[in-house]
Amino acid sequence: MQIVEAVPNISEGKNASIVNRVRAAAEEAGVRVLHLDSNANANRTVLTLAGTPPVVTEGAFRLIRAAAEWIDMRWQHGVHPRLGATDVCPLVPVRGISLAETADWADRLARRVAEELHIPVYLYEQNACRPSCADLSFIRRGEYEQLVTKLRALPPDYGPQEWNEHTARTGASVIGARQFLIAFNMSLDTRDVVIARQIAAKLREKNGGLKAVKAIGWYMADYGCAQVSCNLTDYTQTSLAVLFETCRREAAARGTRVTAGELIGLIPQKALVEAGRWYAPQEKDVSALMQTAAEKLLLDGIRPFQVRERVLEYVLGL
Repeated sequence: MQIVEAVPNISEGKNASIVNRVRAAAEEAGVRVLHLDSNANANRTVLTLAGTPPVVTEGAFRLIRAAAEWIDMRWQHGVHPRLGATDVCPLVPVRGISLAETADWADRLARRVAEELHIPVYLYEQNACRPSCADLSFIRRGEYEQLVTKLRALPPDYGPQEWNEHTARTGASVIGARQFLIAFNMSLDTRDVVIARQIAAKLREKNGGLKAVKAIGWYMADYGCAQVSCNLTDYTQTSLAVLFETCRREAAARGTRVTAGELIGLIPQKALVEAGRWYAPQEKDVSALMQTAAEKLLLDGIRPFQVRERVLEYVLGL
């Protein structure tokens, strides 16, 4: 059986009623919602859906439609960069399907969102029609606040290019197929966001840092601390352990320390096992390696972390 994952990120993390309505819309299609992660300061919710390609894309479409109905971008604010009510919706091959095939499904979803919901859609990652648009941060530059000019300077791949009341409400969405991405935040023992941004700059690949790492620094009021927020786009190039330990060294060099690791969404088992092996190279037991990784990466630092609830293969029953 072909299995794909969709990880829609919606621009709402404060109003639980809206988040629940959007989740319910996806579930009406019969798709499984494996995980939901909301953050009020980011004002963002990350949902993880999984199933066969037709079911997942139908669920994702209904979710995007509900988000456009219930989220008004004209009043949305949060520390996380965003372009629209459904900011980004990647599709990820999990089993029995190639990245190229997954990209075909992503293209169908993007076309439907543009044609039926009249939302501007940018294609990224595997679906990018322009080399620069493979990078989400390039598309998102200027965020929603500059979308009115972006639509002219960088026309969407599908959907309306004009700014009107509907577009002002929904913003734009970014859709495409990609491999697994690990979203991982590290809390610092400081409120100084400048330090977090300095560390993020050191970690980023484009600045000469770690391979496959994208990072920004922000202040999370609910946690009372600054965070380094990272996207690890290929854990085979940079281990989660290497990312964490590098952040620890950079924090120490600035007179602070990492107090917690925060995983957003789910993680592939292999990524957690490899992180555990970095700390315990002689260990052979998979469960022990994953537990070691959870402990060393301080994944219990913000909220309880249960391996069987956060590892993709366990949640899917694979």
